[in-house]
Amino acid sequence: MYSSPRNRNAVVLILVVLALLLLILFQTGQLQPLIDLALGWFQPLLGGAVGMSARARDVTGSLGDVAAMRARINELQTQLDELSNSRVRIRELESENTLLRQQLGYKQSNPDFDLVGAAVLERAPDLAHVIGQDPSNLVRYIIVDQGSAEGVKPGMPVVTPQGLVGRVTATGAHWAKVLLITDPSSSVNAVVQSTRATGIVQGESGNLATNNLVIKYVPQGEAIKTGDLILSSGMGGSFPKRLVIGQVSEVRKHDIELFQEATIKPAVDFTRLESVLILKKFTPSDITQEPTPTPTPIPKPTRTPTPAQ
Repeated sequence: MYSSPRNRNAVVLILVVLALLLLILFQTGQLQPLIDLALGWFQPLLGGAVGMSARARDVTGSLGDVAAMRARINELQTQLDELSNSRVRIRELESENTLLRQQLGYKQSNPDFDLVGAAVLERAPDLAHVIGQDPSNLVRYIIVDQGSAEGVKPGMPVVTPQGLVGRVTATGAHWAKVLLITDPSSSVNAVVQSTRATGIVQGESGNLATNNLVIKYVPQGEAIKTGDLILSSGMGGSFPKRLVIGQVSEVRKHDIELFQEATIKPAVDFTRLESVLILKKFTPSDITQEPTPTPTPIPKPTRTPTPAQ
């Protein structure tokens, strides 16, 4: 229900009179006890409100700190990822630098070899990169990224600074298939470095899971022992002389047989073969005609005769 204008005017007049009365009392100081009493009643409520406001500011600040901390963590994680990637790249560059130094040293120590190859990402004149291997272990070969367009031909020897790898058996425009010396069908004329005893090195056919070699057809009368170094002899002209093949790990001989044979551990680690050198040109020679080293005789101890008593 709506109030009449007369009632509204009366209410307004009463409020104005009360306001004037309170103002007069406040000015004269007579309201101070009432104000103190009201403040005593409302002080806990005001303190709680102030505390809630402070806590609200703390929460807001904490949320801002958490957001800033998360942003900082993300930034640090990004920097850590970049450093990890840089570390991997540095290790790869160090490995590649070591390999290239070995290749360069081999080329400088063999100036009569005409070498060809390619780097992993850039073309280089003395390095061929392995791009494929036989997955079956039935035929042991690798595929390198140099072929007929680069002057590679079947029959060319393939090496690393550590030793003999194999020979090229087929080529394409920019690839070549290399039969490894660990394949049973491969054969290399070899010589024992210490005694000049000759034989033929082939891949071990009994266990294709290994990369061992076997030197066969060594006459029974020739000396060969564990630890002897086996080199290519150069006979036949298929491989240059003095290429390291491996080291004898076991000798097998039987008195009733004409020949003895030995197991050889290859000088090249074929499980980690990444880059090779292809010998486009070399001068064949036969090192078996070099004089056999004469062992130094060991003097026998002489017995001093015991004087007769």
